[in-house]
Amino acid sequence: MLYFQMVIMAGTVMLAYYFEYTDTFTVNVQGFFCHDSAYRKPYPGPEDSSAVPPVLLYSLAAGVPVLVIIVGETAVFCLQLATRDFENQEKTILTGDCCYINPLVRRTVRFLGIYTFGLFATDIFVNAGQVVTGNLAPHFLALCKPNYTALGCQQYTQFISGEEACTGNPDLIMRARKTFPSKEAALSVYAAMYLTMYITNTIKAKGTRLAKPVLCLGLMCLAFLTGLNRVAEYRNHWSDVIAGFLVGISIAVFLVVCVVNNFKGRQPENEHIHMDNLAQMPMISIPRVESPLEKVPSVQVSENQPSENGQEESSQERSFKDCLARLFSWIIGVSHCEHLHLRQ
Repeated sequence: MLYFQMVIMAGTVMLAYYFEYTDTFTVNVQGFFCHDSAYRKPYPGPEDSSAVPPVLLYSLAAGVPVLVIIVGETAVFCLQLATRDFENQEKTILTGDCCYINPLVRRTVRFLGIYTFGLFATDIFVNAGQVVTGNLAPHFLALCKPNYTALGCQQYTQFISGEEACTGNPDLIMRARKTFPSKEAALSVYAAMYLTMYITNTIKAKGTRLAKPVLCLGLMCLAFLTGLNRVAEYRNHWSDVIAGFLVGISIAVFLVVCVVNNFKGRQPENEHIHMDNLAQMPMISIPRVESPLEKVPSVQVSENQPSENGQEESSQERSFKDCLARLFSWIIGVSHCEHLHLRQ
């Protein structure tokens, strides 16, 4: 099973590499209208001149979660070790109980591995969307440099399609065709959401009631500002940033909830056995309560009395016993008087 997961991880990395650094997948060539104001923004310069350059963004997205998860898991393990609760943790990753692996190493490798997989998966989703849509950047016309005279752009409503319409740098033009969804927005919000859910579900120490929301909201605010910066610098449209946010949040929530189960370890085996035993137990039956009247000897009727008097006395005894039976039933909680068998 471990080898199967390693194959999946290697395939994900290779697919992200082909999307990012090769021309294996052809970008859709989308046309534009002459003098379209949506694509006439000034060119903001290369990506390295941005307020949030790719090197800084990728370093934070890759380094901060690793640091936070390692520190958090170390603190949790030390607390469990102090309380002697670490023996109930899952011992191995996938090899069963034959080999012992420290719970600190197991949880750290698990959470970081899932985070890395989600990071590459987010990159694949974003690149796939950019290749399929071929949406143009706000500064596309500044890089395309179309010859409006040769194209015959006499009216603003004339639509132009085809790669031959542009005369600028082909590499810059190709990058300007890949903006939907925004990769920077997706990666930043994915890292922030994953860390936010990790901090919320893992850190249970006292005195963190206000510290956890402040830290989580700070991470989400940084991701939000990254998307705003892309729009302010005319590198992406609002729709690109919003789509990037949705992609990053969706992948992070899916991995945390469905894959790592909200960062909870495996349920201890003794709890499974206890729950199985409870499920196999029969329904609880209420025992029958014996009335004290059943032990009271019945009054013997004298044989020398007349039959009529005997019948009247017997009926009076039965009515008196019925009243006593109802009284005792009400006191001791017996619901039905017919369960009391009185001796005649």
